[in-house]
This record gives sequence, structure tokens and C-alpha cells, in this order.
Amino acid sequence: MTVLSLCFLLCADLLQVAVGYLTVTIEPLLPVVVGETVTLKCNFKTDGRLREIVWYRVTDGGTIKQKIFTYDAMFNTNYSHMEDYRRREDLVYQSTVRLPEVRISDNGPYECHVGIYDRATREKVVLASGNVLLTVMSPPNNISVVAENTPAPFSRYQAQNLTLVCIAKGGKPAPSVYFKRDGELIEVISYVSPTVGYEGAGSAGVRGARPLISRDLDDTKLRKSLSLLGPDGKPGRLFTESPGRSYMARQPGQEPSPATETIPETVVSREFPRWVQSTDPLYFFSNTHIPQSDGSVLVQAKLTWTLNPQLDNDALFSCEVTHPALSMPMQTEVILAAPKGPRLVISPTRAKVGDTVRITVQGFQVGSPVNEVFPEPLFTWTRVGGRLLDGSAEKDGKELVLERVPAELNGSMYRCTAQNPLGSTDTHTRLIVFENPSMMKNTQNPNNGASGLHKFGLICLPLILTVTVELT
Repeated sequence: MTVLSLCFLLCADLLQVAVGYLTVTIEPLLPVVVGETVTLKCNFKTDGRLREIVWYRVTDGGTIKQKIFTYDAMFNTNYSHMEDYRRREDLVYQSTVRLPEVRISDNGPYECHVGIYDRATREKVVLASGNVLLTVMSPPNNISVVAENTPAPFSRYQAQNLTLVCIAKGGKPAPSVYFKRDGELIEVISYVSPTVGYEGAGSAGVRGARPLISRDLDDTKLRKSLSLLGPDGKPGRLFTESPGRSYMARQPGQEPSPATETIPETVVSREFPRWVQSTDPLYFFSNTHIPQSDGSVLVQAKLTWTLNPQLDNDALFSCEVTHPALSMPMQTEVILAAPKGPRLVISPTRAKVGDTVRITVQGFQVGSPVNEVFPEPLFTWTRVGGRLLDGSAEKDGKELVLERVPAELNGSMYRCTAQNPLGSTDTHTRLIVFENPSMMKNTQNPNNGASGLHKFGLICLPLILTVTVELT
């Protein structure tokens, strides 16, 4: 070893003794869930005299450092830069900061800066720092399943695609989403869907392309569909009426004559598809991640297949969501169901000439009113044998409004068609319009006045003639 090397090492040792040493490390953190308490611990070693400890939250990619806590050794004081009402930290030790009830906004890097006095000058401060990344996870707070592009009409002659969309909100990182049918995981074909400003997070539940087998072996729905065919092989017509007006089997001679036959107020008919679809559908799956302003990720998972009303009607589809912050999956489910005949309510119940009549859909004829039809049905109103009161051929919506109904609409029949991709059904209701006494009175008043004037003229005319003769 040369003399120069020995001198260099000696100078280095003397410099270290003069300046002192300072090393700062922060203990690493495991991911935490929103609402938990996090402790940030800064460890440092030094042979100098402590000046201060400052904690920073780093935001905007490191361009902004927000001071959250300060320890000043000169005055032996602790000062919080956080909001007083939050009390986001408590100084347990000089190098420890506690963050209770963390939020997604607390996610990100934190830095601990330690300053000591220079041993040589006693005025110069030597600084060192360490950093740690706090990862805050948030489980999804809401999941739902909707049908895309609904309400949609029923196609009688052509197969249709149906897309279910599972929406998971509030998750960070993005949760994994997969679909099940009747409790069994669906084998799907994954296809690329555009990702809005987010990379990563593959689609869970993706398997090789293989059609469902269990549904093919279940022929109960096929038998159910065949049982609804008439003797001639054509779709039967279903009637839903009140018990007092049901058509019961009558003995010969008890059949009503055409002049006295009672027409039910409500008639329900059901139409089935006239095309045959394969029982081996292929399911296509896509996943889209949309970052939100609060740091969470909105996930939209889509399941698309070619609909088969005979097999898919009454099928149970569920969307399940898994997330590292969840101990068990979240789940929501829907049952595919064709409309079963809308239940119509007429208001007022005793409509009179000139009234505004509302015919409203309130539930369906078959099943519980709470059990909604899925996908959402499309309601269309028409008048049998003519146009609607405003001259239009049909109206869409759950309510038909007839303003100032005339007497000519008495006995007219209105049809409400409810349809979704699984089927179509019609409900007919008859409008009964009663006479309005107030309108009849107003109508008769002008005639009564004219009659009085006529009588007065007949009485006065002889008097005038008599006076004229006498004067002559």
C-alpha cells in the first residue's frame, strides 16, 4: 500500500469523525384495506445530534411533497401539518407516524427526512431520507348485471345475440369478474375489448371454447315448449281472465248465443319463436377497466352469446367478483324471463265521456309482481281495428294516455304488446266509456233557452196583432 493510499484513508476517517454519519431506513409495508390503521416507522442511526424529523406525502408523481408531520429537536416540539379535525397521525415514537382509517387517497409514496448537526461546525445540518410505498386496497362496493341494448324487440324469424354486462364499482386494484350459469362456471372465449387508460388485469373465468353440456341433457324446457303447441302443431293461445269470467266447459245447450256472449276485459296471448337455434352456444367474454377520479377502477365485463329462447328462458346467470380485499366473492344474479302478459290497470275505473283515461302496466299476469321480467321488456300500445286517439298507429311506454275520450271509443279494444329477446306477449283490454251527466246538462241548456224564446215569441205575436188591429 502506497503512502498516498494511506493518506487518503486517514483523511476519510478524519472527515467521517468530523461530519458524523446518518443512515435512514423505513420498514416496508404490506397492502392495507381502506379503513385500517397504518403505522409508518422510520429507523435511523447516527452519532450526531438530532435536529429534526419531517414526514412527507409525495403526490403527482413526485413533483409535489406535502409535509404531514414535523419533529423539532431544538425545541423538543411535535407539530402536525394535517387537518386538525382528522388527527391523521399520532407520534408514538420520534420516528413513527400512525395513519388511522386510511382512504384510497392515502395511497402512494411517503418519505422520512432526518436532519443532524454537523459535528465540525455545530451549525450545518446533514440530511438523509428514506421512502416507502403505501398500497391501499378497496373492495368493490357495488356490482350489478344489466342487459346491453335493451329494451329490444323480439325477433320471430331470426336468431339474436344477447349481451350481459356485469359492472363492478369502487374496487382498487381492479377486481376479477366471471360468469356462471345455473351455478356452473361458463366456459368462454375471450376477445380483446378496448381498455380506457388502464393496462393489465386479465379476465377471470376465461376457459377454452367449449359449449355447455349440462343444458343439452336437460330436456324439461323442451317438453315445456312442446306442451304449449296446439293439436295442429301451431303455438297455442293462452288466456288469462278473472275467475268469474273464465271459459269453463259447458254442457250442450248451455253455450251462449253470439248476441249474449261475454267478451273478457283482458285477453293474454303468447308468441314463441319460429326459428330453431343450436343447443351448443359459444360464449364470448370481454373485460374493460376504466380508472375513476377517486383512484378506484370501474370494471365492465361482457358475456355475449346467441340466444335460444327455448333453453335460455328461466336460466339463472350470476356474476361473481373476487378481490384481494374480500374474504369471499361478491355475487349478483339475474333470471332470464320472457314477458308473461302485462297486467293492465285503467284509471279512472269508471271512465266518462270527456275524462282523461290512463291505461298503465302494473306487473305481469303470471308470477309475482315483484319478480321483474329480464331483460327489460319493450311495451307497445295499439288499438284493435283503428288508430289511437291522437291518430298514431302505436305508442311505446308503460302507460297509454287518452285525453278527453269521446263516446265513440266506448267498447274499443286496446292491445299492449310486451316483448324482449326471449319472447313476445299481448294483452287486450276493453275500454268502457259511460255517459257524463254534467256534459249532457251543459249540452241541453242552450236548447232549453231557445225553446223558451220560441214560446215567448208565440205568446207575444197575438198581442202585437191585436194591438195593430185596434189601432187600425
